Amino acid sequence: MLKEFKEFAMKGNVLDLAVGVIIGGAFGKIVTSLVNDIIMPLIGLLLGGVNFINLKLPIKNFRTGKVALTLNYGIFIQNVVDFLIISFSIFLFIKFINSFKKKEEAIKEEKSEIPTKEEILLTEIRDLLKEK
Repeated sequence: MLKEFKEFAMKGNVLDLAVGVIIGGAFGKIVTSLVNDIIMPLIGLLLGGVNFINLKLPIKNFRTGKVALTLNYGIFIQNVVDFLIISFSIFLFIKFINSFKKKEEAIKEEKSEIPTKEEILLTEIRDLLKEK
């Protein structure tokens, strides 16, 4: 069982996935910092000094009249911006990778269009038989 697990863990796809998860986590932290520390303060400044972290909607308990909970919609807005930046970055990266795959496929198609020696000989035999 240990041998099977080792073979599974050492497959290329599993290692690639592990590296992707680690890099994705680090990239997520960078984007979160970008959104929280640079983008949202600039947007807040453009909107008249709004601090998105402080945007809350207090909900009061109807019996006591005290604040029972708050809906932190400012933090939600920051997380939405964070998600949009990460998803757009992933989209661009995948598009970049796919452009390389398309080039490789085009090269393979060009190579497959060149007839082999056997195909050339068979074509010549066919043409000779047609002439007779």
